[in-house]
Amino acid sequence: MENIKDLSPVQREELISILKARFEKNMNRHKGLEWNRLQAKLETPGSFTEKKLWSLNEMEKTGGEPDVVGLDKTTGEYIFYDCSTESPKGRRSVCYDREALESRKEFKPADSAIDMAAATGIELLTEEQYRELQKLGNFDLKTSSWVKTPAEIRNHGGALFCDRRYDHVFVYHNGAESYYATRAFRGSLRV
Repeated sequence: MENIKDLSPVQREELISILKARFEKNMNRHKGLEWNRLQAKLETPGSFTEKKLWSLNEMEKTGGEPDVVGLDKTTGEYIFYDCSTESPKGRRSVCYDREALESRKEFKPADSAIDMAAATGIELLTEEQYRELQKLGNFDLKTSSWVKTPAEIRNHGGALFCDRRYDHVFVYHNGAESYYATRAFRGSLRV
């Protein structure tokens, strides 16, 4: 049974207000895009839009600070990434996926990055998307973020994570079952 993924009119208004303020404060992330067009899309009635707004709200609630980073000219979809300076606080201390979570014998984390992303309706950033994000600012200077891991790495028990240190973006590997207080995940959503 699927949870009802809907926001009240007040919640929608609050979310759109937060997104607008963030959009206007960080114009370098979305050069050439206009807020009015995005707002019109966000306010279009329909279950598709409601689900996307719910996902954006979940990104916001968990500390992701979603913001627009692009527009897919082919599909007309706006692309949102988590743009919090550090990895989202509400998504930290998670292992990579369900298989990794179930493999832990003790000290299991509460959840996994893949499961949390799926429940929120977002995708983990890929390594390429993570590098794109880092061109827009300095992110994860004290934290790190799981990124979508290729199957050939995951099949060997590993998973990838990234951070920024010494003014350089690093990609590392770890056992997928590992988790740390400073590691979360960043997501993307197309609206």
